Amino acid sequence: MHDLAGQQTIVVGVDGSPSSDKAVGWAAREASMRNISLDIIHVIATPPWGLVGLSGGPLPPLAGNGDWREKDGADIISAAIRIAEESAPGLARAGIRAEMYFGATIPTLTDLSKDAKMIVVGSRGQGTVRRLLLGSVSTGLVHHAYCPVAVIHDVSPVNALSPAQLPVVVGIDGSPASELATAIAFDEASWRRVHLVALHSWCHGEVADVPSLEWSALQQVADEALSERLAGWRERYPDVAVQRRTVYANPARQLLEEAESAQLVVVGSHGRGGFSGMLLGSVSTAVVQAAGAPVIVARQR
Repeated sequence: MHDLAGQQTIVVGVDGSPSSDKAVGWAAREASMRNISLDIIHVIATPPWGLVGLSGGPLPPLAGNGDWREKDGADIISAAIRIAEESAPGLARAGIRAEMYFGATIPTLTDLSKDAKMIVVGSRGQGTVRRLLLGSVSTGLVHHAYCPVAVIHDVSPVNALSPAQLPVVVGIDGSPASELATAIAFDEASWRRVHLVALHSWCHGEVADVPSLEWSALQQVADEALSERLAGWRERYPDVAVQRRTVYANPARQLLEEAESAQLVVVGSHGRGGFSGMLLGSVSTAVVQAAGAPVIVARQR
């Protein structure tokens, strides 16, 4: 079993874009729900010859250097604080901290992820250049962060239910990364008081024709395997109702379909089909890029 107590801070990277604003609101509600602090971080990107810390880590900006980007960054942070306070009025009890850094964006946020329970970013940024930058930032973090990474899109699920009533969805394939994703998904569903959809696809690659008798036997094996993987977690989280779904279908496509009626999707950083050096699996990549719902990629040290 994975211990999810961990650090007591959620970090959110901001740049003033619509995706960033959505990320702040989501991160604030997550922190408030758990009664932990929220760190709002804005990184002022510097060229390779810019300021760096002695250890190579992020360096706070020098006071009074007159950089117009500091004024822009201060405005972005002020707006993010307002969004956080409006999204989660109770968050003041746990605390909101905000800070600007000069440095390379991905290494700075990756370094900060070492001491975070979760790091949250929007899927893309503001304007042509920033959209590309934040796209690379979210990609970089899901490959390299030291804690789970939540990627928030600036769209909402199309569903008759209130978003707060929608389930959490987790993709399970039996890999170690999938086990951590399962732990996170149960924890999220428990905090949100919603049911969990546990999806296991026993198809890898393209769907092929399978004789009905063989299909029935394979389906039974898949059902039993999923039940075994969920048993311990259901005992640990008896308050979470679980819908088990084993399907013979493309796993990424199936998860994206489930995401249309979910408030959150949780995936492993790489799956059973990956090799030991693989940083992000093809299924996780597809879900992070295309899902409209927030996606948590299960990462750890």
